[in-house]
Amino acid sequence: MKAPTMNNTTNTGSKHIAVWLVLLAAAGTFALTMGTRQTMGLFVSPLNTATGLGIGSISLAFAFGQLFWGLTQPFAGAVADKVGAGRVLFIGALLVAFGTFITPYMQSTLGLIIAIGVLSAGGAGMAGPAVLMATASRMIPPEKRGIATGIINAGGSFGQFVMAPIAGALMIAGGWASAMQILGLIVLLALPAAFLLRGSPAVAGPATHKPIGTADAIRSALRTPSYLLLAGGFFVCGFHVAFLATHLPGVIASCGLPLQFGAWSLAMIGLFNIIGSIAMGWAVGRWRMKSLLSLVYATRALAVMAFLLAPKTGPVVLMFAAVMGLTFLSTVPPTAGLVAKLFGTGNMATLFGIVMLSHQVGGFLGAWLGGTVFEATGSYDWLWYIDIMLAVGAALIHLPIREARLVRPVAVKA
Repeated sequence: MKAPTMNNTTNTGSKHIAVWLVLLAAAGTFALTMGTRQTMGLFVSPLNTATGLGIGSISLAFAFGQLFWGLTQPFAGAVADKVGAGRVLFIGALLVAFGTFITPYMQSTLGLIIAIGVLSAGGAGMAGPAVLMATASRMIPPEKRGIATGIINAGGSFGQFVMAPIAGALMIAGGWASAMQILGLIVLLALPAAFLLRGSPAVAGPATHKPIGTADAIRSALRTPSYLLLAGGFFVCGFHVAFLATHLPGVIASCGLPLQFGAWSLAMIGLFNIIGSIAMGWAVGRWRMKSLLSLVYATRALAVMAFLLAPKTGPVVLMFAAVMGLTFLSTVPPTAGLVAKLFGTGNMATLFGIVMLSHQVGGFLGAWLGGTVFEATGSYDWLWYIDIMLAVGAALIHLPIREARLVRPVAVKA
């Protein structure tokens, strides 16, 4: 066998470095945009105090944020599929920074919806997982895509782990308004990553997935039962994640615990989601993705039931946040992987963007109903009951998804 030449070795090393730069840029971008968005739950009570609009109205603005984060992703994905990701990510980061910075000046529900729900959340959707993961997937061999999406997903979790305590400290030191504006300025650190991720338009995928136009790809996906089931499960994920991100600090405050526990609970979710995301990226290459998704949703249902029965002390709250972190966004790698497996990567940003839209419709309901039910009943209990039922349903509907069994390599004896 001919030994590899120095040029081949150098080229291989350069390709590995380039791939890791792309993954770090994508994970870093997601860390800044997701980290900022996932700290917003800390500002619900201060916004209510400053504006006097009521928790229900504040929650409505955050709910629109969940919705617009999802609405922008199919369109941003389609543009990125056509012209590359760089310009989409650049504009998205600018919008997140601008929307977050002007939020303290908004004194009406409409103003908060525009700042939080349209500008900031819409920009985060443009710089969100649909574009980031599709960009990375085109550069990564199929067998490595699971761990790549896990790394990118972990970036968002790391951002939450870092940004939540920073936001809490800034609020204590200088007030909520200046804390929110500083977070907006920090998002601008994502702008250089847009250059590294500028990429190129989508190219044809594997031979098993013939390249087709965007409209045909969408029609084909919407006629595929497995895709619809996947989107239905992700709807439940959005409900759960948005409720926790928006209202977990309020849940903790209603238990009589101080602000720091709210900030650290969000940080614990972010920290343990890093572990969950990377572990899920590793598991995707070893077990069927639909089975992994069923396991995640079943775990959520059991964890919420245990939390409702447990005493609401500081250690219990942080332990619950850690378990929620393990399952928080670990649904993303197998969901993205199933989209690529079913349809290839040629239109992945668009098709995964539509699945993300389903996720965010669920997120809209989770964020909005959290505030509405709390105002009506003085408790979040009914939201927890709904969350348990939805999680059980999501665990069941993934089972009929038609996913081919993994073909494991057979060792050949020498």
